[in-house]
Amino acid sequence: MPEESEPELPPLPYDYDALEPHISEQVLTWHHDTHHQGYVNGLQAAEETLAENRSSGDFGGSAGALGNVTHNGCGHYLHTLFWENMSPNGGGEPEGDLADRIAEDFGSYEGWKGEFEAAAGAAGGWALLVYDPVAKQLRNVAVDKHDQGALWGAHPILALDVWEHSYYYDYGPDRGSFIDAFFEVVEWDKAAEEYQKCLDHFE
Repeated sequence: MPEESEPELPPLPYDYDALEPHISEQVLTWHHDTHHQGYVNGLQAAEETLAENRSSGDFGGSAGALGNVTHNGCGHYLHTLFWENMSPNGGGEPEGDLADRIAEDFGSYEGWKGEFEAAAGAAGGWALLVYDPVAKQLRNVAVDKHDQGALWGAHPILALDVWEHSYYYDYGPDRGSFIDAFFEVVEWDKAAEEYQKCLDHFE
């Protein structure tokens, strides 16, 4: 079997102050260096526990470790996409094939955005635009924590973190203003890249 690589915290693809005034340097520093690092550490620890339990044959702590893998693993993977879904040169609307597919699956860009904003307002964790390979369409999903409410097999192409640590320092309880700010820095090229991967793999 190939040797498994340990999960690592990826660097931000821009400077910590690059998204100001929409997202502050302080929030990005805390969010990336503390919160995201915590999910990486939690995933590493859970995987180590599982490996130790397999070696010893004592599986008393395995159920809890399995839960920690999904919670921390999803937190790690979604945060990695979230950083890439933003850019100091972002904003605007999608173009090309992704724009066409959004219009096809949601009726219009405005129809998609309104639904996505509703998901972001209601979610206890994440709003995601995903590609559903079973129905072969794009969907919005509202995910609580990191792994509750996800759709099996769906591939996220756009991720918005709406945990309070994402916005409370900058916006207080006004989550709506943070959601508006996200659209000022959203990196549609990355979403289009992830969408193309889905087409290449599933269609």
